[in-house]
Amino acid sequence: MAIWIAALLGVIQGVFMFLPVSSTAHMVLVEHWLLGRGHTVPDPASPEMILFNLVVHVGTLVSIAVVFWPSLSRFSVNCALDARNWAAAGGREKPAVFLRLFLLGLFTVLCTGLVGLGLKATFQWVFANPQVIALTLVGTGILLYWTDKLKPRTRGLKNTGWGTAAIIGIAQGFSLAPGLSRSAMTIVFGLFAGLKRRWAAEYSFFVAIPTILAATLVQSREVFTTSGLGEISIGALAIGFVVSAGVGIVSLKIVIWSLYRAQLKIFAFYVWILAALILLGVIDLAI
Repeated sequence: MAIWIAALLGVIQGVFMFLPVSSTAHMVLVEHWLLGRGHTVPDPASPEMILFNLVVHVGTLVSIAVVFWPSLSRFSVNCALDARNWAAAGGREKPAVFLRLFLLGLFTVLCTGLVGLGLKATFQWVFANPQVIALTLVGTGILLYWTDKLKPRTRGLKNTGWGTAAIIGIAQGFSLAPGLSRSAMTIVFGLFAGLKRRWAAEYSFFVAIPTILAATLVQSREVFTTSGLGEISIGALAIGFVVSAGVGIVSLKIVIWSLYRAQLKIFAFYVWILAALILLGVIDLAI
């Protein structure tokens, strides 16, 4: 893989990671487009290409750390204090709010992992089929359009329970399929469960950190114990990582602004148009 292709894919990941339009779908569609024009890119469904996609996802985690640093640092400190107090009490008391949210986040990631492992073969099949990705984009658009019509939600994170954590985790698991946006699925189903828009967004971005890291570790183990990186160099991985991190900061700020103002339907029209262009053959993805 050429360095310029790695940088291009890093830009695409950074731009679309937080916009609720499925960055993975955009990455895979561009990879199919590049292959169709004779560029040296691993097959989008190959383990090494899926790993590259995950590495640039990890790059955008830096964006989350930058934009949400005040909230993340406050949460980390308070969670550590809650854990210390809970341990000092011998675990006899219920965990305080920050420790409880941490445990809920882990439960969300567990639910995601169960769905992801159970449907892994199906998701890999979607990676290889742009027409199916178009259909999942249509589904994402329907969810986004519907979400803006919801009445104001009232539940805060303090009132979030295991059921809500499971719903968000399962939704996040299905978003491993290209076309089903992770941020859209987790935010939308958080809203369906009653969370306020702000907290649905913050919970979505916070659980992205352990989810993406865990998925990357699992995929790395598969790649390095079987075929290796193949046509992807360490330099290409590094370039994709750095570029996606820088571009992702701007993208994240845009989606937060849109979410708080209930303007997600704008992205619904975008994914519908993209899906139509793919299904009608206007965008040529033939290999």
